[in-house]
Amino acid sequence: MSAFAKGTTVTVAKSRAEIEHMLSRYGVSKFQSGWQEEHAAVLFEKNHRRIRFTLHLPTEAEFAKTSTRSRPAAAMKAACEAEHRRLWRALALVIKAKLESVESGIESFENAFLASIIVPGDNKTIGEWAAPRIAAAYERGANMPPMLGAG
Repeated sequence: MSAFAKGTTVTVAKSRAEIEHMLSRYGVSKFQSGWQEEHAAVLFEKNHRRIRFTLHLPTEAEFAKTSTRSRPAAAMKAACEAEHRRLWRALALVIKAKLESVESGIESFENAFLASIIVPGDNKTIGEWAAPRIAAAYERGANMPPMLGAG
């Protein structure tokens, strides 16, 4: 299966602008995006909840080798830029799907964005906070109920 938006020519700036416009249409009260080193982030607020999505942006060095040989510098740069464009398209899709799910009444805003809600005073998302605790519970062999109820 091919990665979503592989080969897209939509620029990062256009995807970021699309996300901002989309959030505005859905009534988001605050919006911010930015990047630092190998990460980019989109933050917004709605319903008194602050949401953060963070993208890991691969570096050119991560594209230095194919499975059999080293890539020329121009190819590394092109591959890196293509992956950044693809990641931003994927992020736009994720946010759009979640907003549409809320708008269509499939789930609440809190449920749709739960993992990305920032914990007040902690600057971690619920997902960042909960993931190690969930992993620990599974490692301890927590008693899970049957998947289909009583069995």
